[in-house]
Amino acid sequence: MSAGACDIDALVHARLDQMAGDLPALGVAVSGGGDSIALMHMVATWAAGRRIMVATVDHGLRSSSRAEAEAVARQAAALGLPHRILTWQREEAVSGNLMADARNARLQLLSQWARDNDLAAIALGHTADDQAETLIMRLNRGAGVDGLGAMSARRHAREMLWLRPMLEITRQRLRDWLQARQLDWIDDPSNDNEDFERVRVRKSLKATGWSVTAIADSAAHLREARDALTHYVLQACADARFAQACMDLPLTALQEAPSEIQRRILLASARWITGQPYPPRRAGVANALAAVLAGRRVTLDGVLFHPRRDHLRIMREPAAALRAPPAQELWDNRWRITGLAPGQTISALGPDNLANTAWRDRGFSHDQAIASPAVYEETRMIAAPALQDHDIYAATPLRTATDFRRLVMAH
Repeated sequence: MSAGACDIDALVHARLDQMAGDLPALGVAVSGGGDSIALMHMVATWAAGRRIMVATVDHGLRSSSRAEAEAVARQAAALGLPHRILTWQREEAVSGNLMADARNARLQLLSQWARDNDLAAIALGHTADDQAETLIMRLNRGAGVDGLGAMSARRHAREMLWLRPMLEITRQRLRDWLQARQLDWIDDPSNDNEDFERVRVRKSLKATGWSVTAIADSAAHLREARDALTHYVLQACADARFAQACMDLPLTALQEAPSEIQRRILLASARWITGQPYPPRRAGVANALAAVLAGRRVTLDGVLFHPRRDHLRIMREPAAALRAPPAQELWDNRWRITGLAPGQTISALGPDNLANTAWRDRGFSHDQAIASPAVYEETRMIAAPALQDHDIYAATPLRTATDFRRLVMAH
């Protein structure tokens, strides 16, 4: 079914049925632009008794941003939908790339809002134009199949399911849809600012007369190729074992796989260990892969790859774990520790405390034990709950085999 072959409402409703039909509640991210305003209205007519909530992130980057968010709130109220304005505190920006910081903050704010309101998913207003623009931008950076493949209609990230039910529809068709219903939207002036790469690409596509739909179709074809590669990664990892925040992969599964499958296995396993949202750089992965295939230990972005007699053990690099700041419950983005009393913290066990634990009995390697969590009171280690049973403290890894499969499939 394509947007050209049917009514836009019917298409979006069909996609929502496929993606969110079994959900009792859904969040909608609405900036006030035409795409997300159209999405909000179509979700409202689709809801059929489901609980729908709307959120707008005010980045505070323009003097009119608060008024624009309040305009969305009024439209949502007219539809009977509860609305929340989420404000970005800009001092949280750390990278120096304002647009990247704004995007990361937006996703984090929306994810937290949804979880606070028991919303299992958030719908986003990305369109076929976004697909085409993204493909051109990534092509200019030398992206491979992953980067050039279409955005996923469903994606798990930041403890949230993100849905894109309008990827088959062009921006112009949505504008026509809004105008036919006399619905207002906000044109962000930054959409005309050629300092931004996406704006330059958008204007270039319009000037050349290239078909947005055709380019978006190419992205979809590349995604099919990416899905095929994903299938073979999962097949190669079928006998992998996941336990205690560590992954063991039969070495033959890696050695016999094509080079692209090998690369993808290292990427997914590194992200599974660290929980980082983005994979390591291609050059680093290539160097790590060469070392592993030569039988050498190697580290990559805080992950240790250790080829052993018949398997590859993938675990947290001890030095990276020792650098992880102390925490109260969630530590090093890998472990959840319960039972802590006030004043107690979690840090890496470290080499000096190994003698006080039975790490070998738990099947831990030396490096894995050093990087495991321990409970401290000031500087005194009082428990190593991952290495020994304890009446008060319990240690649970944050990710399982299911999360690894999700990482392989996600984009």
